[in-house]
Amino acid sequence: MKNYRLYLFDFDYTLVNSESAILKCFHITLDKTGWPQRADEDIRRTIGLPMMDAIKEVIQSQDEDAARAFLEIYKHEADQYMTAGTHFFPHTIAVLRALREAGAKIGIISSKTRHRIQEKFDADGVPELIDRIIGSDDVTAHKPSPEGIFKALDYFQISKNQVLYTGDSYVDAGAAQNAGVDFAAVTTGTTTAKEFEAYPHVKIMQDIGELVD
Repeated sequence: MKNYRLYLFDFDYTLVNSESAILKCFHITLDKTGWPQRADEDIRRTIGLPMMDAIKEVIQSQDEDAARAFLEIYKHEADQYMTAGTHFFPHTIAVLRALREAGAKIGIISSKTRHRIQEKFDADGVPELIDRIIGSDDVTAHKPSPEGIFKALDYFQISKNQVLYTGDSYVDAGAAQNAGVDFAAVTTGTTTAKEFEAYPHVKIMQDIGELVD
């Protein structure tokens, strides 16, 4: 795989595992709002989706007002549990450092809010590893829309053929395809290698560590 000038990453299930915190926040919020509990696996499949889409899937309702009410309570729980329950995958920090030492720029395009992502890098004392974060609050259309990637291209002023986007979900693969940039998949989320084969890709990896092998 060639070297790129700009490496863009998804966050959840790509750089970090926040599964336990997300499950906890959903289960508490389901209890507080009176919606029926869902199996962990049902909730896992929504990780990486835009938050309102994830909530509607979990509560099995398309009611916009109900989803927004759920979100407000979920945010309160996330303030307590999310960052503490989010952990970098074993190779993440080493990979980001290696890319920076090679002179590359690094950005994150995520369905999570920008401040929540920044909070994790700050908490672990490594904010210098990221040049730009584009979160759900920075775009009007979520992945697989290419808007987040286009915002990164505009910010860094780097051509598409010098950009690699890495993610764990079919929505990441779709965003890269729609933006016209190269895509590398990791199977640390809920999308399988076989499912990724349907999308253009330069590499399908078991974990982020293979990016610099």
